[in-house]
Amino acid sequence: MKKILSLTLILLIVNSANTAFADGDLWDNFGDQNFYGTKAVSEKDFDKAIETKKGIFDKKPKKSKGDTYHQGNETEIINQKAEELPVVSVTTDVKLPDEAILPVGHYQVVSEKVDNKIYLKLYQGHFLMTKLEAYETLDDFNEPEINFANFIYENGKYKLTYGSVDYNAFVELEPAVSELQ
Repeated sequence: MKKILSLTLILLIVNSANTAFADGDLWDNFGDQNFYGTKAVSEKDFDKAIETKKGIFDKKPKKSKGDTYHQGNETEIINQKAEELPVVSVTTDVKLPDEAILPVGHYQVVSEKVDNKIYLKLYQGHFLMTKLEAYETLDDFNEPEINFANFIYENGKYKLTYGSVDYNAFVELEPAVSELQ
């Protein structure tokens, strides 16, 4: 028991020697508005600031002459979708018109219309893999989305279909390897 009592006494003495009293601490400034370095704003300064801003909120918007255009929520959603580029999955090697082979993979489809001709560009990452001339059509290929691209097998050929807000188009491609072999 003497050992425990003497050990407790030693610990109390050692701890009391290390005790520091809070001097110049934040507690000295407790309750003061300026203890974080900010200045208090007087009522006169506050009223002056409000008076300078009154003219801004009292102005009525100008009325435009003629027809105005208001973009509804539907148009905004369509425009956001138009910025997203569709991705198509090519499931087999395909023979391109220039006798090259387009390998299996995922391709991002970008279209462009030049001199009333539509071109579909297939990208992998930042690399242009091919540029195909497409046929414009009014067919939407029974797609529920406005922006789409598909790789479909029909009658022994592959069809790359593309749709956007501006137009729909397709390209017919042949398999790289004949089915008879």
